[in-house]
Amino acid sequence: MGLIGTLLGLGDTVNAVGTAASNVADVFTPNATRRMELAAQAYGAALDETTAEFQSAGSGGFDRFVNGLNRLPRPLLALGTLGLFGYAMADPAGFSQRMVGLSTVPEPLWWLLGAVVSFYFGAREAHYFRMGRVVPQVIAAATGQTRSDPPAAAADAAAFEAENPALQSWTARDAH
Repeated sequence: MGLIGTLLGLGDTVNAVGTAASNVADVFTPNATRRMELAAQAYGAALDETTAEFQSAGSGGFDRFVNGLNRLPRPLLALGTLGLFGYAMADPAGFSQRMVGLSTVPEPLWWLLGAVVSFYFGAREAHYFRMGRVVPQVIAAATGQTRSDPPAAAADAAAFEAENPALQSWTARDAH
């Protein structure tokens, strides 16, 4: 078409018509390339914001104290449950009285206790999920690593397999 347009002297006219048709088409259907560029910019802005948020994590005395308090509920619940078993064996009559007292607690209060404990451990799990999933992606984006770089877990698994003769013989036996 370029050669014919040049021979007929319509080169500029053909370009103008093509540009006009493209502009009219953009009015009726969105430009997919531009949409992808804007999505990439929005994703980059979100990563930059997350990076800025996690860079200012404090490690002062108060932060360490609060982190220590946050680690207490799980061991206290586990040890408290074991303590209940010990208390039931040491003083069965006293344990029975305490359990009768617990049976008088109204059901909505048990639901409230379950919700508080669920939200506590759910928030804790979400925190560790974000720290384990989001932060490495942010660090990888900030340092310029790509998704083709091997993840640390795969590298650790390969190193473990290389150091484990039993695993090597088992995989060699499976290969035959």
